[in-house]
Amino acid sequence: MPSNYLKLYVHLVWATYDRFPAITPDCEGLLYSTILGKAKELGCEPLAIGGIEDHLHLLLRIPATLALAEIVKGIKGASSRHMVLTFPHKFFKWQGSYGATTVSPNALRKVIEYIENQKQHHTSRALHNAWETTHIDD
Repeated sequence: MPSNYLKLYVHLVWATYDRFPAITPDCEGLLYSTILGKAKELGCEPLAIGGIEDHLHLLLRIPATLALAEIVKGIKGASSRHMVLTFPHKFFKWQGSYGATTVSPNALRKVIEYIENQKQHHTSRALHNAWETTHIDD
């Protein structure tokens, strides 16, 4: 029996609670590795992650067997819990909402480069408005 052929790419963006600058250099690596690990555990293929102190971007290839809301809930929940347990002295919480945009396979390289260079884009203010406004502030 032939198998399904799916290439579903989603660019996710979400922020810390009240845009608190909680993604600091001392925890960023652990946070990102936790997010990537949970994404893989859920059956997603992470393609890029990046962000600044108050929000992050994540590009995933997602399976058709999971709802996007369940993927985001799993990733945000696991990463928040891990941060609270690892850094009990530090305030860490995600906002309740998120943004998601589908990405064409033809645009993957451009989106990956944008995500991986978040710090530089924000420093120079060379932002792609459509990709930065996909988050919803609480």
